[in-house]
Amino acid sequence: MTTPALIGDIGGTNARFALVMPGSVELQSIETLPCARYAGLVEAIQAYLERVGAETPSEACLAFACPVHEDRVKMTNNDWAFSKREVAETLGMATFKVINDFTAQALGVPHVDEKDLVKIGEGEAEPRNPRLVIGPGTGLGVAGLVPSQRHWIPLTTEGGHATFAPTDERERQLLDYFRARYGRVSLERLLCGQGLLDLYLAHAALLNVTAHYNTPAEVTGAARAGDRVARETLMRFLKILGSASGDAALMLGALGGVYLCGGILPRLLEWLPRSDFRRAFADKGRLSAYNAGIPTWVVTAPWTGLLGAAEALHNEEVT
Repeated sequence: MTTPALIGDIGGTNARFALVMPGSVELQSIETLPCARYAGLVEAIQAYLERVGAETPSEACLAFACPVHEDRVKMTNNDWAFSKREVAETLGMATFKVINDFTAQALGVPHVDEKDLVKIGEGEAEPRNPRLVIGPGTGLGVAGLVPSQRHWIPLTTEGGHATFAPTDERERQLLDYFRARYGRVSLERLLCGQGLLDLYLAHAALLNVTAHYNTPAEVTGAARAGDRVARETLMRFLKILGSASGDAALMLGALGGVYLCGGILPRLLEWLPRSDFRRAFADKGRLSAYNAGIPTWVVTAPWTGLLGAAEALHNEEVT
């Protein structure tokens, strides 16, 4: 009897698990468990397997929202810490693969159904060319996908920590505001959940008005309700994201397209077409026509990371 493999996508708050059959990325028995309820990874895995009535698999691939290149893994936003070798031994797994969560997002993109891709602007993808996967969430994830003869090769990067480059007078003012508080200003300072709130506070200060909102959700809600400063903040957030995505597409040669992932952008679908996202994406001087031909999509699929972990399990390019 063929037994399924364990797949996981684990962040600071929730651990998402599923089972897949050998050679498949079709997710079965998807469950989301709150990390705070379990002492550690082993306990969460055991609870999941008990919940879905499955025996401990011999193979697993789990994605984590933290650095994973060493045997000892320490979660950034919760108390879990573990040794890959010890987990495999404790659970009796012959294969225990651990990857970064945004690497999983990238590897999941080729398996996302077309109905879960919302195209923003024009452009047509060129097959068998690199793809860029970028997304603001808790931080700013940036990854690449390069095709090989048999698999997609993921390029795990720290592109979210590239330097923010202003493109107009307002962004130069924003750079001065953030530099006074942080010194060097990375893209991630602006292009994440906290960055959206900080952008709002910066706009309020620059416009000499009182800030009324204290969370990113409040800012987006106020923008929808017609608040001028919140709306200007949201539009600027999307413009800066467009500019940064366009720069990354140039550096990667992402003629296969740009895929916008993460938890923030699916909530802003109505704003993207009205924003300067695509204009800023293509505004690259002598290479403007090059970027204008690159398509961009928002990925709305709920389990992209799990799909990527399933892909990574037997992908020879993922070690």
